Amino acid sequence: MSLPYRATARSLRGCLLLGAALVGCSHHSRSTANPAPAESTEDIPLEVTNHNWLDVIIFVVHDGQSTRVGTASASSSVSLALPARLLGQGREIRLVGHPIGGSGSVITETVVVQPGQYVEWTLESDLRRSAIGVF
Repeated sequence: MSLPYRATARSLRGCLLLGAALVGCSHHSRSTANPAPAESTEDIPLEVTNHNWLDVIIFVVHDGQSTRVGTASASSSVSLALPARLLGQGREIRLVGHPIGGSGSVITETVVVQPGQYVEWTLESDLRRSAIGVF
């Protein structure tokens, strides 16, 4: 064998040993003491009963955003599904109703919705008297 070949082989062997040593020294630690909570991907049922004489557009306010989820026709009930992603970290939401062709809006207090629960919202003829419940 020639001298340059031996030097190259020795250098290559040294690099491989160094690489193996570095891989052996590195490690990835995964803590199981505080695992991340499992996110529920289940939609949240929303039952809206509209006693108002106007159609009402329904929005969900979550994490500082407002997302339209549907419309409750006048003097009727509607079943909507709130995607689980709308609940955010704190699982807190507020509902907003905008009457079509009317003035004013209604906004609920903040409610916390846990997995397996559903929301009932009753819109009255005077929207200020509307009520929300989480069951």
